Amino acid sequence: MIDLIGLPLPVTAAIFVVAAVVVWVAGARLALIGDELSERYRLEKEFIGLVFLATVSKLPEIVTSVTAARIENAGLVLGALFGSISFNTAILAVADYYIVRGALTSWPRNPNTALTAVMLIVLLSALLAVTVSGDLALFGTLGLGGLALALCFPVVIGLQRANSRRASWAPVDLPDETRKGLMIRDRSKVGAQTTAILLIKTAVYATGILAGGLALTYAADAMALRTGMGASFVGVTFLAIATSMPEFSTTIASVRIGAYTMALANIFGSNLITMALIAPADLAYERGAILSDAGPAAQFSVAVGITVTAIYVAGILIRRTPSFFGAGLDSWLVMGVYLGSLAGLFFLA
Repeated sequence: MIDLIGLPLPVTAAIFVVAAVVVWVAGARLALIGDELSERYRLEKEFIGLVFLATVSKLPEIVTSVTAARIENAGLVLGALFGSISFNTAILAVADYYIVRGALTSWPRNPNTALTAVMLIVLLSALLAVTVSGDLALFGTLGLGGLALALCFPVVIGLQRANSRRASWAPVDLPDETRKGLMIRDRSKVGAQTTAILLIKTAVYATGILAGGLALTYAADAMALRTGMGASFVGVTFLAIATSMPEFSTTIASVRIGAYTMALANIFGSNLITMALIAPADLAYERGAILSDAGPAAQFSVAVGITVTAIYVAGILIRRTPSFFGAGLDSWLVMGVYLGSLAGLFFLA
């Protein structure tokens, strides 16, 4: 175990920032690799975002959830996991503001993205119910709720794949195609490399994300103790944001190269995987089923996650999302809900 509690607060904060930068850079490069693999093997962008990018970008949460569970800090575990759901969704709003300059949700060419988001809402609602009623430990500390949520992820992938070849939607408000040239230099470099080299680089970047995620966990735990803000608040804010740096960087990079559907699938897929991470956290948490120790801050974060996801589902289904000041109305609403939730979490803490 790495002990950072004895270090001065500025040193701990510096470790936190450096680890977040490492995670950010590695995530940005992975987006380019994922885009190239989708072109090379003729895979749907949404499938690459939902499986490849979402899985790799979740490595920090895997590290932080298991590590924090081992030190029996349930508030930090659940705060980081559930707080990342609403923050990840707010990342789409940031991409809409500064990159797309239009309604991002007008882009998807088939209903798969909406289907994934609806399934996410269903699972988040079930998760909220379990946190209220308490989880039932089945095998040791593995809870029934955590196990069921983990098993639902492959089911969602199967539904998405089964629906992927059905009739397409006609896009209404297409983003500006000329913006694809923003990262054309990096795309050409990636395209010239062999698949073996790309896989090796993927392993290197994944290792960097793992190392950064481990440093983020201990730094956040130390900051929570030193500042007295509480593990739940630090988990929902600082740790959730820092461990979501891969999602942030991969989403922004995907949008900059014009892979808008991949960006949406990356975020919704990452949030689905977040709930699957409850099961390994259960196994590492020695006090029993970890969802039974969910506090008001964690439950509040799940409710916010349901709200912001539902807003984007509405934007996708409307198909002609109104735009204001260079972004879709749904993105403005999502950002407003997220910022308001931070204030609510502060008072809860």
